[in-house]
Amino acid sequence: MKGFFIALVIALLFVLALLLGSRNEQLVTINYFVAQGDFRLPVVLAIVFFAGFLLCWCFAIYHIGKLKYALSRTNRKLHKLQASSDNDSKVLVEADEVKS
Repeated sequence: MKGFFIALVIALLFVLALLLGSRNEQLVTINYFVAQGDFRLPVVLAIVFFAGFLLCWCFAIYHIGKLKYALSRTNRKLHKLQASSDNDSKVLVEADEVKS
């Protein structure tokens, strides 16, 4: 829930920056591999900001997913060890009762 609110605040700041920057009519020239284009500065800044935001979220989702997978794998091993430990203790108690 905390992450949702942080994302919402960032989105609102992004929209506010677009509104304030929309008055700037300065054109910038962008050269890319096969062509060249003239774009308004607020549009370029919005696209670059949004692309960086998405890229960061992709990295974060990858790392969070990797950690969750490692945690679930460790929990499965723990439950398996606890189950075998419980079975071993039951066998020891039954063997101790047989001796008495």
